[in-house]
Amino acid sequence: MNPTTTIHAANGPAKPSSGGAYSGAFWERLWRTSGIQFVGFFLVTSLIYGYPPGVGAPTDALAAFYNGDRTRILIASALFSLNLLNLLWFAAALRTTLAEAGQEGWGAAATASSAVLGGLSLLSIAMGAALSYSLARSGNPALMAGLNDLAWALGVLISFPRAMLVMSGVFGLWRAGWISNTAFAVGVVAVVLEVMGGTTWLSGAWAPDGVYARFVAPGVLLIWAVGVSRVLLTRSPAARAGW
Repeated sequence: MNPTTTIHAANGPAKPSSGGAYSGAFWERLWRTSGIQFVGFFLVTSLIYGYPPGVGAPTDALAAFYNGDRTRILIASALFSLNLLNLLWFAAALRTTLAEAGQEGWGAAATASSAVLGGLSLLSIAMGAALSYSLARSGNPALMAGLNDLAWALGVLISFPRAMLVMSGVFGLWRAGWISNTAFAVGVVAVVLEVMGGTTWLSGAWAPDGVYARFVAPGVLLIWAVGVSRVLLTRSPAARAGW
């Protein structure tokens, strides 16, 4: 038997080095930037996707958007789905950072809320992709209208896990002593604004396809992601084997 093999067998499986260019600290710092990447990709992909027809839109408008802009919508759907990975990695980095600071509960809340937010977002993306891929040409206006309205309804309900994600970062970082009382107060306002996004069931600006649900509530998440990214990037990643 090769002596080198015998030594490796006696010492157990080889472990990756904790130092070097691809250490755990490297990966943790990389994923801390995922929040900023999420914001950038979200803005670009939203411009590519365009503005879908609102709730109760006529069949002609639905067909013109989902069938007429089919290629653009499918490309944007793929990019939206890919960008969800940035959000989930960012939540994972937030979770490990909070655990390091002794705030495991808030870190677990970030993990749970980001998972629900990602799942609901992926479902909404899938509806738009399905409409564009084949349903807009199926000649079934009732199904088209129903899925389009359901996608808008999901956009409202997503506000609740989004609020929980924002809350986990705000309260966790504040309890850890990493943000000021002023920043905490601003964060609490952000949480309230996100919760209010789940009440947009009226008309006009407060409709599921209105200004608040479409722009304000998602915008709060984007601003929060940038703010938390700045806080995380000022902290040195811990030297551990968690990544």
